[in-house]
Amino acid sequence: MIVLGIETSCDETGIALYDSEAGLLSDALYSQIDMHTEYGGVVPELASRDHIRRIIPLIRQVLNQTDLDKKSIDAVAFTKGPGLIGALMVGACTGRALAWAWGIPAVGVHHMEGHLLAPMLENNPPAFPFLALLVSGGHTQLVRVDGIGSYQLLGESLDDAAGEAFDKAAAMLGMGYPGGPAIAKLATEGNPRRFRFPRPMTDRPGLDFSFSGLKTFTLNTVTQCRENGCFTRQDRADIARAFEEAVVHTLALKCRRALRQTNLKQLVIAGGVSANTNLRHTLDAMVQAEGAILYYARPAFCTDNGAMIAYAGCQRLLAGQSEDLTIVPLPRWPMAELAAVYTD
Repeated sequence: MIVLGIETSCDETGIALYDSEAGLLSDALYSQIDMHTEYGGVVPELASRDHIRRIIPLIRQVLNQTDLDKKSIDAVAFTKGPGLIGALMVGACTGRALAWAWGIPAVGVHHMEGHLLAPMLENNPPAFPFLALLVSGGHTQLVRVDGIGSYQLLGESLDDAAGEAFDKAAAMLGMGYPGGPAIAKLATEGNPRRFRFPRPMTDRPGLDFSFSGLKTFTLNTVTQCRENGCFTRQDRADIARAFEEAVVHTLALKCRRALRQTNLKQLVIAGGVSANTNLRHTLDAMVQAEGAILYYARPAFCTDNGAMIAYAGCQRLLAGQSEDLTIVPLPRWPMAELAAVYTD
């Protein structure tokens, strides 16, 4: 089965072709980061309009990258939610319309399920069951994964997601959007011994997260540095280093706790923040000490992309799932509502 995947949940238009037998055939991505940087974050109306401009040319591009034409496509998968309602509408309407015109089935995909399954696109994918850490701009969750659609939420952020905290900390340091890559780059210049930021909610049992207090601590540190004199690049680098290490160590501690509680020996990290090099190195050392294995997608598939939607959609299509002609994007959509897909 060859599936056309369409991702338009936020500020990136992703298109891909996935073959259930041959794997990923082609993919293309257009990022709106340069457009939104001027505003310090995503402007939903601008995002929707840009998806409209990019989606058809990108579909043509992925087809041109192969020897296939539209007659070779067996199904369409599009991001149904969660995300920005206007952006979701663009992908859902386009995907469902193409499927109707071509006489093939279509399926709506949960955006975070796409991220969770992105490591399955690699040469050495994890096997079920495994523990997953989903870390992105909108989500920080620990999930037990027993199969596609069979998810148990173990813990989540009670306030800001990790990616959102990175963006806000970057803004405090006078850096651009998105904040994660900017913080990570500046942190390499920081002195790790100058500041030690708190590791929130690690002194109590449980697997939930909270990053709002860390955000406040960062703001207070920035204010103190400004009051003591000029706010130098080294000050900013030292704060970035302390902030990044606090987030990374908090995530690592909760992952170790979850591995021990579940007795699982595989940890998957997915979502935009999973591309953070410090996080990968820290978690890799932790899982080795626990006798476990760490899995993650290549950096290009950590952020939003069409390949993860094509893959996740393919699995559900193979199980017989599809959408009717009604188009109902879901800007809020708990993963617990997903139907399980059982595979041998």
